[in-house]
Amino acid sequence: MELKPVPTSLKMPSPEAIAPQIAPPPRRVLIVLMGAIGDVVRALPLLGRMRKAWPDAHIAWAVEPKSRAVLEHHRWLDQIIVYDRAHAPWTFMPFLRRVRKGHFDLVIDLQRHLKSGFTSRISGARERYGFDAANTKEFNHRFSNHHIEPQPNMRLKLMQYQAFGDALGLAPAPIEFGLAATDDERARAVELLRDAPRPLLAVILGSSWPSRIYFPESTAAVIRRLARADGDSPALFPVLLGGPDETKLAGEVMRHLDDMQALNLAGRTSLRDLVAIFPECAAAFGPDSGPMHIAAAVGCPVVSLWGATAAERSAPWGFAELAISGAIPCHPCYLRKCPIGRECMRRISPEEVGVTVRRALSMPRAGAAR
Repeated sequence: MELKPVPTSLKMPSPEAIAPQIAPPPRRVLIVLMGAIGDVVRALPLLGRMRKAWPDAHIAWAVEPKSRAVLEHHRWLDQIIVYDRAHAPWTFMPFLRRVRKGHFDLVIDLQRHLKSGFTSRISGARERYGFDAANTKEFNHRFSNHHIEPQPNMRLKLMQYQAFGDALGLAPAPIEFGLAATDDERARAVELLRDAPRPLLAVILGSSWPSRIYFPESTAAVIRRLARADGDSPALFPVLLGGPDETKLAGEVMRHLDDMQALNLAGRTSLRDLVAIFPECAAAFGPDSGPMHIAAAVGCPVVSLWGATAAERSAPWGFAELAISGAIPCHPCYLRKCPIGRECMRRISPEEVGVTVRRALSMPRAGAAR
């Protein structure tokens, strides 16, 4: 789906500025990006750009189990090669053998670490593209024989991934994610949400970093504000979303809501469920997380809350203007655990979040994912 355009400084370069496309077109391509859910979501527009340029190519993606669901049933992708990191190192060699058997002629390493660099090199591909040394760790750049231009550290990650398309000479294309639920997933979402009054407010609870999580009492305060109609803006019914690790947090939010009605789906949904649930919601709010990026990718206006990390680098595509950052000198610190009690997140007031969600409701909805 195409979302609203970004500022001119972030737009695709003109066709004249694109390098000549590699020739002949590759037959078998491997994308290496194994880790964070949000990173995988933000790399999907590059996949779409590649599919448009090379409609007959076999395109595979090397990924870890936690992000696999983002790629399942994706119409632009031919193959998923999973690395089971939880059972490393015993699973690494079998994974590399599967990569080697792919007989890829082009590998694009979006990961920047030793593991991804080694995967790229062991593939045997003649053409291996990676980040410049200035943007990599653990000597990752040594495993690639082509490097993109150095990227500013605070450039949007999605645009950093798009720089690979420029280096490959791919024609500019609209930013699309191609992320869509199956019929069965949509039917399950309808069943889960059957008794919830509309319009719905998606409440994203968790994040992979403890330092990024919003406080349960603050989350509940936002929900209470939005549960009341405000002028032309309707009352919103809250749907709490989170994985098994967020069930305790969801329980705390529910306790702060007292007797107020809410649908608590924490621990009851998968990432694939979210692909179907977010389009049913009028808006969403929550911290920097993979589900935040999924919401944006399927067109749900999302208010994102930032403390340890920076919206300048990771804001959800199309909804950067809805980002709220905690005003504190140490923001962004990029620490997984905060030594001062997440003071940055505490400085994000429920009042500001509520007002911004109301503003999100007036934004034009993007069309269905393509």
